[in-house]
Amino acid sequence: MSLPHAILTALLEKPSSGLELTRRFDKSIGYFWSATHQQIYRELGKLEGEGYIRALADQQPARGQKKSYEVLPAGRAELARWTSASQDPKPMRDTMLLRLRASAVVGTSGVEADLRRHLELHRRQLAEYEAIEERDFPPGRDTAPSRLQHLVLRAGIDLETFWTQWLTHALEEFAHLPADE
Repeated sequence: MSLPHAILTALLEKPSSGLELTRRFDKSIGYFWSATHQQIYRELGKLEGEGYIRALADQQPARGQKKSYEVLPAGRAELARWTSASQDPKPMRDTMLLRLRASAVVGTSGVEADLRRHLELHRRQLAEYEAIEERDFPPGRDTAPSRLQHLVLRAGIDLETFWTQWLTHALEEFAHLPADE
């Protein structure tokens, strides 16, 4: 049920069309909650049907024009209800970790190269997050929304830092593994 809440959040930040939402997802929310363009458009229809959002009154589009949406009081109340509800953390599921475990019994062929590839991908993502932090969160930006948005970005930075450190350690371990038998 989180995608509708991600969309409500984005629309409360700025009323948008479906296309604008998909672009914003690609640049911000999508870093931690991904959705395809089709999923976003499908959810917009559901949210509108549930009375959580509506098309902006001054922009009833003709065929082929984009429709912009805004959040209604019921949508704001649903988002507030959802944010205040308790949720347990989700267990980690990572294919690379499972592959490492499996390689302990079937051999490590190809795993080291993929660890190197993953390390490079995480380094790039970390650099991108750090650039966003430098650009969007200069010192002194101290509003509550800014601090909370920065906190989400910091989670991404910290996770990417973890993965780059862990992958570096894993590759060091690979250097000391005996040859596959």
